[in-house]
Parts: sequence; C-alpha cells; structure tokens
Amino acid sequence: MPRWLRSNALSLTLLGAFVVFLGLQSLFGWQTHNEELAGYGAAPLSWWAYLGSGHFAEAVFENWESEFLQMGGYVLLTTYLVQRGSAESKPEDSADRPDDDERRAGPDSPWPVRAGGLPLAVYRHSLSAALLLIFAGSFVGHLLGGVATYNEEQALQSGAAPISAWQFLGTSDFWFQSMQNWQSEFLAVGALVLLSVFLRQASSPESKPVTAAHARTGA
Repeated sequence: MPRWLRSNALSLTLLGAFVVFLGLQSLFGWQTHNEELAGYGAAPLSWWAYLGSGHFAEAVFENWESEFLQMGGYVLLTTYLVQRGSAESKPEDSADRPDDDERRAGPDSPWPVRAGGLPLAVYRHSLSAALLLIFAGSFVGHLLGGVATYNEEQALQSGAAPISAWQFLGTSDFWFQSMQNWQSEFLAVGALVLLSVFLRQASSPESKPVTAAHARTGA
C-alpha cells in the first residue's frame, strides 16, 4: 500500500462510505418521492431535479444537523466534564494537558501558536467552533428544506397557501424532526462514554488498553 494511502486510510474510507451512502440515499429518496407525487397525480421529478428539492435537502441536513451538534457539543463537554473510568474522559484529577500551554510551543507547532494573540485565541477553540458552525449551517439547511417540503405537501393535499421559513420554525413538525435525531445522537455518545469504562476494543484509540483497570480514566 502506498504510504500516502496508508497514512490517510481512515479518512478516505469514511469519506468514501459517505459518498456511497449519500448517493444511495438520493436514489431511494428520489424513488420514494416520485411514488408520493404519483399518489397525488403529480408529474415525477428527474433525479437531477430531485437533488435540488426540499425533500432531499430536508433529509440530508436534518441528519447532518444532529451529527454536528453531537460532535461539537461532545468536544465542549469533554473540555469541562469527566467520567471516571471512561476512555472518552480526561483524568479526574489532572489539569489541562501540558502541550496545551502555548509556552511549550516549538518550531513544529502550528503557526497560530507561534503567532500568539488573536490567531492563538481562535485556534485554541477552532475545533468546537468549526463543528458548531457546520451544525448551524445544517440547521438552516434543514429549515429551508423542511419548509419547501411542507409547502409542497400542503399544496398537493389541500392547495393551502405556503408559509415562510420563520413560520415553519414555530411548528411542532420541525422540532419533532430535530428532537428525534438529537436524542439518539446523545444516547449513542453517552453509551460510548459508559461502555468504554468496562468494555474494550483491542488496538482502537477509542478504547483503553485491554489490560487497563476499569477505574482508569482517559484514552
């Protein structure tokens, strides 16, 4: 295996799986949506037109929204909170990691660390900020896709006048869609935090070493 491929195998595999599953989602969603349109006697959409529809946008961004809320929130929560014995937690009685102290910066440190000032202040929180910004963008995408789908359904069913995105934001339908994903994401992370206290996966950085005591905290 070429060195560059081995060095980036994890991200390439994950991104490849993302592309495959997103493509399959679009195909099955397209078929499902056209079946719904046929039930109302409406003309079917082409696959290309479906990619720009509210139905597809709502389905995609509704899930991205919950995923990035989970990851951004998790990064922040693990900054301040601990779980004794979990591989996902900082040790209970330790201060911040020594390498987080910019006074230990070396010539190989990222340039914001060496620059100091505002670049360093931004860089220190850039991971959680990036994840939460993607969450915010996905939230807006979910809202816009959701209101487009809602208006289309209302027009097909009863010919009702369309509503605005702001009005759709106040509906139980929008928040039901969000909450059913948010709760599952935090359940999954909570399960990982607690299960990693007692269970192991050899060679995974998400697990403590197989021989580690249950009470040992921190990956």
